[in-house]
Amino acid sequence: MSAAEHEFEPIVGLPKDLPAGEEIVWQGSPEWRSLLRHAYKARWLAAYFGVFLAARLVSTMMSGQWLDGAVHLAAMVGVFAACLGLCALMAWLQARSTMYTITTHRVVMRIGVALPITWNLPFARVAAADLVVRPEGDGDIVLRLVAPDRVAAFHLWPHARPSGFLRASPALRAIAEPGMVAARLEAAVVQWAAQLEGNSLVFGAHIGAPAPGQRNLGDLATSVAS
Repeated sequence: MSAAEHEFEPIVGLPKDLPAGEEIVWQGSPEWRSLLRHAYKARWLAAYFGVFLAARLVSTMMSGQWLDGAVHLAAMVGVFAACLGLCALMAWLQARSTMYTITTHRVVMRIGVALPITWNLPFARVAAADLVVRPEGDGDIVLRLVAPDRVAAFHLWPHARPSGFLRASPALRAIAEPGMVAARLEAAVVQWAAQLEGNSLVFGAHIGAPAPGQRNLGDLATSVAS
């Protein structure tokens, strides 16, 4: 597992040309609206702002100071709208600058708005994966790293699902067709494992044992997010 800064991409989403024998299985980027809702928690943020606006409105009605109340309400609406707009802009920029790549040997995450960084996650350093599908149809693929590998959440956010401040699970966030992508990832891992020893039965040993409640990467666990 490694991370590298880069300015030039010989292949979109990849800092270097692929080695001989390695091929791209899938490439894609997050859906920015889904990233806004689930990574930036836009709905919760809007509800939080709504409580403040409702409290201010009640206070104005009780005091009868309609002019001052209207001014304060307008100011609050402007500030809250600017905050939500900034979150939407950040989600759009994150989605636009991100490229997820699955090859026949690894998962590559090119992330970062101002300073792009590429994370290389070889299949050998991934213990398990979870597929999260949302009612809207989009979802995440969460990668569990082999111990003792770990990445702090702030290095990957929002492309991670936290499992502790200093330990996060890299994730392909807000992808449009998570089931299809998971199937391609699973097929790539199975093929990679078979090529290692000529026997797919050694697959689990090479990628490490899954944590309790998880499955090996060759058999993605599926959950439905609310």
